[in-house]
Amino acid sequence: MNHLNHEKSPYLLQHAENPVDWYPWCEEAFNLAAEKDLPIFLSIGYSTCHWCHVMAHESFEDEDIARILSEGFVSVKVDREERPDIDSVYMSACQAMTGSGGWPLTIIMTPDKKPFFAGTYFPKHSAFGRPGLTDLLPAISEKWMTNREELLNQSNAVVNFLKQREMPADMEPAPDAHELPEEALSTFSRAFDRKNGGFGQSPKFPSPHNLLFLMAQKGKKGDRYLSMAEKTLIQMYRGGIFDHIGGGFCRYATDEMWLIPHFEKMLYDNALLLLTYSQAWQETGSSLYRAVAEKTAAYVLRELTDSEGGFYCGQDADSEGVEGKFYVFTPEEIRSLLPLESAAAFCARYDITPEGNFEGKSVPNLLSCESFRELPDEDLLRILQEYRLERTSLHCDDKILTGWNGLMIASLARAARQLKNADFLEAALRACDFLLKNLHRGEGCLYARWRRGHQAFEGTLDDYAFFAWGLLECYSTTFNPFYLQQADLIGRKMLELFFDEAEGGCFLYAKDGEQLFIRPKETCDGAMPSGNAAAALVMKKLAFFTGEELWERARSLQSEFLQKRCQENPAGHSFYLWILTEEQADNGQLICTMHDIESLPPETLCELWDLDMDILLKTSETEELLHQVSPYMANYPISRERPAYYYCRDGVCFSPVSSLEEAAELF
Repeated sequence: MNHLNHEKSPYLLQHAENPVDWYPWCEEAFNLAAEKDLPIFLSIGYSTCHWCHVMAHESFEDEDIARILSEGFVSVKVDREERPDIDSVYMSACQAMTGSGGWPLTIIMTPDKKPFFAGTYFPKHSAFGRPGLTDLLPAISEKWMTNREELLNQSNAVVNFLKQREMPADMEPAPDAHELPEEALSTFSRAFDRKNGGFGQSPKFPSPHNLLFLMAQKGKKGDRYLSMAEKTLIQMYRGGIFDHIGGGFCRYATDEMWLIPHFEKMLYDNALLLLTYSQAWQETGSSLYRAVAEKTAAYVLRELTDSEGGFYCGQDADSEGVEGKFYVFTPEEIRSLLPLESAAAFCARYDITPEGNFEGKSVPNLLSCESFRELPDEDLLRILQEYRLERTSLHCDDKILTGWNGLMIASLARAARQLKNADFLEAALRACDFLLKNLHRGEGCLYARWRRGHQAFEGTLDDYAFFAWGLLECYSTTFNPFYLQQADLIGRKMLELFFDEAEGGCFLYAKDGEQLFIRPKETCDGAMPSGNAAAALVMKKLAFFTGEELWERARSLQSEFLQKRCQENPAGHSFYLWILTEEQADNGQLICTMHDIESLPPETLCELWDLDMDILLKTSETEELLHQVSPYMANYPISRERPAYYYCRDGVCFSPVSSLEEAAELF
């Protein structure tokens, strides 16, 4: 065992028995490197990463590589999911030095944490133009001993470049907010794959925030942008990136057709795709989108949910060391499980062929099936799902991350309203309870990770912004002000720890956290929306829900900051542009008062859920707590005789009416 054997991260524990003398990210490792005058070999990855496994088996389990690392370096392992702050800073260095990035991330740096070499996957031996560790590491070690000044100059150049990039720029005033969505739409139109859906060439990522933005462009150019989103949603479902047997989506497709996935499944992808397909159902009424949303949620609730209600990180791409083994089939397997006629029909529908489409076997898909909109026989799928589970297994990374759980909570609570699904709401509320019990330290402070009874690491911006959003979506579904109160508490702590009150924007990690050589403000979306965009959404909602000037001020400054940052690459900020588009549409807000919510007919509650606006609801049971978080609600009296609906738009509230039908005439 090396120094990882007491860690809780599944990724770090996968390396605890390596002959490499790994340390976790800790001062002991950096002090040792300084004492021995050795550089740091930093390796960053995550437990469900296929190429992380490959590099581990080829190199980190190898005695020769372990000896080279032991003689010339101090080796440090980081789980990128536990420490997104470290990952973000060093991924920026890798991209600056090489023009690209990914995982496993390989960094070599000074004992004071400044990088001078970066890359991703390296094999043990050099091959096909890619240097191997047996050549690379001794060369770097030799240069460290004989020509260190060159390495230090390179390190200083990288650090100075990244610091300069993070400094506030003398930017032009914020552009016209209506121009930014138009520029992004132009970019998406040029990159759109009209045949296969999606944007650009392979590999193709789902990028649900892009699709949410496109669907929000209601009525523009004859719903052209809705059609682009729909084409993508349909083709992703038809392809192998969607698990037709067990539900849920894999991380991305390796080809243009969405056929062959990179097989790992991540919580955040499935959270955002649930959000997107349920939104597509609301926009179009297509039963296909509803079915995909429900199967995606069912997968998460079945496979990625802890017994106490939290959500796990994801499942591996590999089974028994073979990529995709869990997911692929042969016709012989199908015939051994199903009656002959059913097996033939299944193979024809799902493209299970003797030659296969992935290394001699077949990834089930509907790309050649004309009747793909017909709902499948769930009994047959259940038989195959049970067979898969018996045939082989998938490693599950059972960490529970605050930010990723916040995304799933927001998606489930929102989908519960859109699809009228009580199970989704129950799951969202259970996860809220789990996070508040296990990852909330009190006074709004959050931990980042929980695993098997242990919390760790200070929360980053994403943890605060995504969880606050999840709580706000729970309020909008339940109208229980407890969730609003918790969102306000966590949101205020977010402002205190991360918000730049001078320039706007939120830093990635807290002002009192571990300080790395840069403290970035990330605004571009990646696989997940940026924390700054989510923070803008939280500020916008809390400005209305609480009526507090604090939130309106923060919302205004955050919007100005993001609009300036959007100028260089509007399409890279689609989640914020989704928020901005909805704000520009200004459907207004609704304030409701009534004696008790139990007297509200179910159909009226559903009608409230269907309104595309923020709603505050006050009853005699909730008014005391609601007044604490929304003091201005004390000005809205409750009548025992009839409810009252106050519709507000553009900063103006109309006279109250006593029915939702009357209020709807004002919308």
